[in-house]
Amino acid sequence: MPRQPPPPVCPVDALLRMLMGSWTSYILWHLRRDGPMRFGALQRAIPGLSSKVLTQRLRMLEERGIVYRDHVPSIPPAVSYGLTAQGSELGGVFDALEDVSSRWLSRARRAGGPAPAPEPARAPGRPAARSQAGYSRMRRS
Repeated sequence: MPRQPPPPVCPVDALLRMLMGSWTSYILWHLRRDGPMRFGALQRAIPGLSSKVLTQRLRMLEERGIVYRDHVPSIPPAVSYGLTAQGSELGGVFDALEDVSSRWLSRARRAGGPAPAPEPARAPGRPAARSQAGYSRMRRS
């Protein structure tokens, strides 16, 4: 029996998976919009983002060559993060996504329907809040 060729691989899958990581798009958006930022300023710019998760995301982005880390040995140490040349290439992606998002929001407002809203921020690994009624139904099952 002849071997089946492997299924085609979506060329943007790995990039989208990386961007979809919790808080990753927020971090990249701020670094793109505001330029290089110190750790504390970046954390303050993204309410709800813990220092642990910010550290994990920045390390992952640094390992992938998207973000650089600039460390100045001083007291206290000055560490800032910014987009590398490769990370800056994502500018067009963010512009396109922002354009689509704006169009969708405008259409929803004109139609009088609810605008697509982001999920509320929650701690990673924690389930989204459930209504008490949903909880009661789950317990009876």
